[in-house]
Amino acid sequence: MTQAITTAMILAAGLGSRMRPITNTLPKPLVRVGGKALMDWTLDEFAKSGVTKAVVNVHHLAPLICAHVSARKTPSIVISDETDLLLETGGGIVKALPVIGTAPFLAANTDAFTVNGSMNAATRLQSAWTNAVDAVLLLHPIERTHGFDGPGDFSLDHAGRLVPRGTAPRAPFVYAGTQLLRPEIFAGEKAEPFSMWRIWQRLMETGRITGVVQDGDWFHVGTPEAIATTDAQLKRMGLATDKLSSRA
Repeated sequence: MTQAITTAMILAAGLGSRMRPITNTLPKPLVRVGGKALMDWTLDEFAKSGVTKAVVNVHHLAPLICAHVSARKTPSIVISDETDLLLETGGGIVKALPVIGTAPFLAANTDAFTVNGSMNAATRLQSAWTNAVDAVLLLHPIERTHGFDGPGDFSLDHAGRLVPRGTAPRAPFVYAGTQLLRPEIFAGEKAEPFSMWRIWQRLMETGRITGVVQDGDWFHVGTPEAIATTDAQLKRMGLATDKLSSRA
């Protein structure tokens, strides 16, 4: 891909229900592992890949997230306010489109990140981007995941097309929480609650979506128990830090 990706959206508006009681007073994106907030693992990697603007949607405990990201130097942060109505992944992106712009952009969850990959998530996604697709999902081999106990989400056919797990007992890849998207795929959609699965399914029907497999180790931090285990693993890998990274 020759066009550099400079804009991203961070999906930070969720309630973090599985992380309770911690998320009664602290939004999940601000839970700290390896010495920094979950959302900063993704924002720091995006900044390294050339992202200069990140749109962050907020709902649950929004003032805490706004205060946290206001201290960042890079990327610059734009807030998409969903305090009146939580819009889920698809609706949240639709609401933010006026500030995202018209160029392809990254979108990422805040409770998962990859370390020790041969390239970072943003670069990996861009390596699979072509004019023949409107979306690329980052996938991770299920055997290299930490904190994930599900059966997997997708496989890939011989042409690299996504195949949902469906009723199969297991799929080899998990959706790793980061994607590269064209804004045009949201044409006609409203800023109302809906999941990105609706968009993905439509693109799968037309063959305009693919996946790219990331290497390294993928961490999913979705429960209180996962905080301590992730923290310990990052320390063993020598990746824990007490620095404020790009916020300093």
